[in-house]
Amino acid sequence: MNPNDEAISRQKQSLRAEIRHRRVVQPEKDLLSQAIWKRLAAMPEYERAHRVVLYIDCRNEVRTRPFLGDVWAAGKQVIVPYCEGEELGLFRLEGTDELEPGAMGILEPRRELRQDMDRTAHLEPGDFVIVPGVAFDRQGGRLGQGGGYYDRLLTNAPSGVVCAGIAFECQMVDAIPHLEHDVSVSRVVTEKAVYGV
Repeated sequence: MNPNDEAISRQKQSLRAEIRHRRVVQPEKDLLSQAIWKRLAAMPEYERAHRVVLYIDCRNEVRTRPFLGDVWAAGKQVIVPYCEGEELGLFRLEGTDELEPGAMGILEPRRELRQDMDRTAHLEPGDFVIVPGVAFDRQGGRLGQGGGYYDRLLTNAPSGVVCAGIAFECQMVDAIPHLEHDVSVSRVVTEKAVYGV
């Protein structure tokens, strides 16, 4: 790693620690998550999508679990990620009873269900991908947990996939330190606004 990349990596680590603390102390996460979901569900890109790829929240993240039923009620398929070595696999979820704790305690599709090739998914044009992050900027820059899982997933996303980050406003910063392999999102939705490029 060259000295410039090392400096950026150190900046990222420092920013992660600061924003994680902000998120921990953020009050009313459930209420703010409802406001974020309402903004997201009103986006034309979301309304047009037949499939919604979304993470299952854990700990202090913006909540997604309470809104799974809304996605199904809108006639859309729910696609959820799971860790498979260094990559994220994608699975078409049909009910919350199909989830169990997986990598790092995050809810994932039950291991035996992942063998069903009819439920295996890949990103397709028109998919609406809801991306988690530790921090975002208003231009779509994203700071993840540091494992690069979403960067690897989204790097080869086909044209026509819409990627929207969701975050509490307290997770927004002026600029995310950026390395060459980092993937941005086209929209960031908070309880206060939809930011986009």
